Amino acid sequence: MSRPLRVLVGKPGLDGHDRGAKVVAASLRDRGMEVIYTGLHRTPQQIVDAAEQEDVDVIGLSILSGSHMELLPQVRALLAERGLDHVLLIAGGIIPEDEARELERRGYARVFGPGTATGDIADFIEHNARRTS
Repeated sequence: MSRPLRVLVGKPGLDGHDRGAKVVAASLRDRGMEVIYTGLHRTPQQIVDAAEQEDVDVIGLSILSGSHMELLPQVRALLAERGLDHVLLIAGGIIPEDEARELERRGYARVFGPGTATGDIADFIEHNARRTS
């Protein structure tokens, strides 16, 4: 029997709204995943540190502040530097479609927009994540 998928949910930057992240986290827990929520106002370094320490399979970042094109690529770069390219990287929030496609081109597996059903996010994770151990 394999262990549950481990998902880190993070809020990078100065974004102070986390209701959506908490709803997604609860939904993923309901689907049997282990969820680590880092809380508000995390730096890319703090998010990657937590992901490495917790041996996660997935990182889901929620961002509403408009700083996604600065902060999200930093998270991706730090993961690559640490050899954590196997971690499924997803994001959600208020991100224009053209910038979402650019983030996907830069290594995010999927960028989910407002109103995405939490079941769709869980399905995507279950079909695309690889367990690290």
